[in-house]
Amino acid sequence: MKNATFRQLRVFTEVAKHLSFARAAEVLHLSPPAVTMQVKELEGHVGLPLFERSGRQVSLTTAGEYMLVYARKMLATLKDAEDAAARLQRLEVGTLTIGMVSTAKYFLPRLLAEFQHEHEGIEIRLAVGNREQLVKMLQGNELDIAIMGRPPTELATRAEPFAAHPHVFVSATDHPLLRVGHPTVEALKPYGFILRERGSGTRAAMEKFLQRSRMEPRVVMEMTSNETIKQAVMAGMGISFLSLHTIGLELEHGLIATLDVEGTPIVRAWNVVHTLSKLLSPAAEAFRYFMLERAEGHLAEKYGQLLKLPPAP
Repeated sequence: MKNATFRQLRVFTEVAKHLSFARAAEVLHLSPPAVTMQVKELEGHVGLPLFERSGRQVSLTTAGEYMLVYARKMLATLKDAEDAAARLQRLEVGTLTIGMVSTAKYFLPRLLAEFQHEHEGIEIRLAVGNREQLVKMLQGNELDIAIMGRPPTELATRAEPFAAHPHVFVSATDHPLLRVGHPTVEALKPYGFILRERGSGTRAAMEKFLQRSRMEPRVVMEMTSNETIKQAVMAGMGISFLSLHTIGLELEHGLIATLDVEGTPIVRAWNVVHTLSKLLSPAAEAFRYFMLERAEGHLAEKYGQLLKLPPAP
């Protein structure tokens, strides 16, 4: 292993992440043959195959699973060293890896574009997943900063709220409950729910709210995509519980309706999160300050008129 290079380790971890040589090549801006060559060279240094290939199917061997743990540790240590050098030079340069829950994609890209315009020396890499996936990435030191709702309790982190995050029950625009005016939680019981997958922060927030009323929702569909859920709701296939920040366009055009259920909207908070064990680079610190200073105003301007919200807790 002493002749293995960090380039080979980066390529290996990317292939392992996607279980695809072609996808890894796309992410790394390399040709597929170059990715294959780097992995073969690393396998030569290790002395064992790292992947099993069956047609287009790729999976890690037992040796590959072990090596992946150490490869990630080495790359994380190298990133920490680069960040330390940048801090000593007080430079806002280098790569900034940001994780976000999928719900944040409705507002974060615009903020990232503004941030990058002001900090041109910083290259941004974006990772998208649900809350459970982001927690694993934070734990594996794969992220500098995460943008999420409920912060992790599973590991030591610094979580700083930067904006209110309202959640509402939604339905098709001709749903019978819209004639009720102010339905109780119990009034939702006869209707089918279209929900995010388990592990999603949105799903967890709804379940916590319904548990207070001892109401068990009748789940007719589970989906990992807010967009697909919105389409199903608008088609009248069921009701759902979504972040207000995902339905701005549909509300503005009268394509979806919010149900004024007693006790809603549920107002959580958006948080900027990083692990306490990680010393932030100047680039990461700059982004953290940017979110704390700018994000709330941006969200208020874009979504503030859609609902009359109670004060954030």
